[in-house]
This record gives sequence, structure tokens and C-alpha cells, in this order.
Amino acid sequence: MIIIDYKDRRPIYEQIVERFQDLILKGVLEVDSQLPSVRNLAMDLSINPNTIQRAYAELERKGYIYSVKGRGSFISNNDHLIQCKKDEIFQSITKLMKEAHDLGITKEEFMNKVNEGFKEGMKDD
Repeated sequence: MIIIDYKDRRPIYEQIVERFQDLILKGVLEVDSQLPSVRNLAMDLSINPNTIQRAYAELERKGYIYSVKGRGSFISNNDHLIQCKKDEIFQSITKLMKEAHDLGITKEEFMNKVNEGFKEGMKDD
């Protein structure tokens, strides 16, 4: 589920946060499902429990998870988070379209590349 890349320059807790965000946004982790305990995940990954605690705190701050005292951490309803991520993607597309237009790329060329990208992306699913 979570794999740490020790060659990555980012702190371990950031890698954990990013991986959980991906799993939550893709629907792999369902709403209200329980996350592994800090202690268990730390043992599984052979890292300090404080690192897991920091990652969970960041996920909770961002709204991906919620804590229940004495029971653990659970996946939050992520509809709003998914919409925010879509908005970010659409903003990136708008920026790319402007850059493409400024470089003389036609709408047809741009859309052909988009369609090719979607076809390639669908092969991975």
C-alpha cells in the first residue's frame, strides 16, 4: 500500500501523505474506512511512529482523514477534495492551452495530443 523511496529528497512523511492522498482520491480507500494504527504502520514501514503521526496530522489538516479519540483515523468524505483536485487540473490545462496558443499550436493539434493522451491513459487502467 505505502512504499517509501529512500532516494527521494522529500521527507518520508510527505511521501506517506502523497501516497495516501492518491489512494483516497482514486477511491482505493473508501470513506469511513479505518487507516492502520500509527504503531502498526510504523512497524510495517520500519520507520519512527512520529513520522506516521506527522503524516496523519497533515492528512487530517488537509481534510483527507478524521480522528476518533480512542478508535483511530478514518477516511473523510472526499467529494470536496476530488472537486478541488479537478479544479487544479483544469487550471493547469487552461495555462497549457494559453502557452500552446502563444507558441502557435492549433486547437486541432492540441486536441489530438489530448485525445492521444487519454487513449494511452486508458491502456493503463
